[in-house]
Amino acid sequence: MSKSYIPKALRERVEKQAQHHCGYCRSQADVVGAPMELDHLLPEALGGLTVEENLWLACTLCNCYKNDRIAALDPETGELVRLFNPRLQRWNEHFAWTPEGDQIIGQTLTGRATVSALKLNRSTLVRARRRWVSAGWHPPSDEG
Repeated sequence: MSKSYIPKALRERVEKQAQHHCGYCRSQADVVGAPMELDHLLPEALGGLTVEENLWLACTLCNCYKNDRIAALDPETGELVRLFNPRLQRWNEHFAWTPEGDQIIGQTLTGRATVSALKLNRSTLVRARRRWVSAGWHPPSDEG
């Protein structure tokens, strides 16, 4: 949760840029039924500013798990790597959906580290995705 005030117009611009999806788990605000948060890509605790270039949309749990981190360990190699940056990187270059569409597979060091650190396949979210898939709401078709 941001310590800084974020003007409504800035929040709306970032929400539109993110297409109302969490930049990490790709959950859609209108499917989740809860407001998304603005994530400081470079956290305020590390000197990140509250400016458009440093903000992206995140669901509450992804934002909570990310906290003030910018890097995490790749579970395969043990290498410390930068977390995925949804403003600067393309989701589908680092992640893919399982054939069932209920889990995210990290395709790169960054992808694997982000899946692990942000718990992108947490059990409650995987169960929810299964329901969303059966309703035809998931996975999102715009993996930018």
